[in-house]
Amino acid sequence: MGIFDFLTGEFIDVIHWTDDSRDTMVWRFEREGHEIKYGAKLTVREGQAAVFVHEGQIADVFTPGLYMLETNNMPVLTTLQHWDHGFKSPFKSEIYFVNTTRFNDLKWGTKNPIMLRDPEFGPTRIRAFGTYSVRVSDPAKFLTEIVGTDGEFTMDEISFQIRNIITQEFSRVIAASGIPVLDMAANTADLGKLVGTRIAPTIEAYGITLPELYIENISLPPAVEAALDKRTSMGLAGDLGRFTQYSAAEAMTTAASNPAGGGMAAGMGAGMGLAVGAQMAQPGPWGAAPAAPPAPPPVEKVWHLAQDGKTSGPFSRASLGRMATDGGLTRDTYVWTAGQDGWKRAEDVAELAQLFTILPPPPPGA
Repeated sequence: MGIFDFLTGEFIDVIHWTDDSRDTMVWRFEREGHEIKYGAKLTVREGQAAVFVHEGQIADVFTPGLYMLETNNMPVLTTLQHWDHGFKSPFKSEIYFVNTTRFNDLKWGTKNPIMLRDPEFGPTRIRAFGTYSVRVSDPAKFLTEIVGTDGEFTMDEISFQIRNIITQEFSRVIAASGIPVLDMAANTADLGKLVGTRIAPTIEAYGITLPELYIENISLPPAVEAALDKRTSMGLAGDLGRFTQYSAAEAMTTAASNPAGGGMAAGMGAGMGLAVGAQMAQPGPWGAAPAAPPAPPPVEKVWHLAQDGKTSGPFSRASLGRMATDGGLTRDTYVWTAGQDGWKRAEDVAELAQLFTILPPPPPGA
């Protein structure tokens, strides 16, 4: 992983690091049995930082460039140690190379379902997963808070902690958002940015940042998904009477074309034939749909209100009318209902704007 260049004598004259592992965050330049020579060359490449530690204290942080380890280039180190030989003699210190590039395509996900109250389904549970990227923003702080004296620190050693932080903040954000489960897919980008903003102060204390955080999927429990699939299938089937006739005819054809079925297949075919015949005997052409049942009454919309940073509701339109009369609802009150794109002022919603324009007629004798 590291490349050592040794010149004459027992002293290290060139200090640098090249990484081919793609997951190493910090690597310590090994100095066992060697002393760093005064005037040694330190090479820090792009995407790296070098932290110089002398006698347990961080002396300096070097950004990309070529450095000569001399007193005029290391004023901090000079103040930490009185050099009897004018800093001309070799000295033993530690140099940690920190990878400051992005570590991409890291996975996160909820180990357990998140409980929330959905406006349509009521109390429900959801799961989510996605990806994120990490970058070391403060090498000195990262070395002090996380790495310590670890000679080779990899991304795997901190990814578990970061995943726990992401999951915790995602649970808080999603539970307080009030967004219906069926509308979350359209808001994953905004939710990802919000979660990243909430996480930033916590991980900055570790000396790292999350440049990107993505929510790839939000899913319901299998039982709820199965119920939604069944509801969708019923909508696609259309008229249940015609669907039943078609299914019976298909089953009869399959049974008749199965010679291995023997008497059982014949009995099934006869029974299905009688059932279809009974339907054909009814008035109306074959395959005609029975009288359609009356349409169900329309579902009344309900609305949520946002005032002083808090939400309330849901309220029916009739309730909002009374609140408009009592002053509890004004034109500038923000409202939201299922299917609406974000919060809007009440006067900007056509269905509610009428509540502020209807006035009573003049009194008799006026």
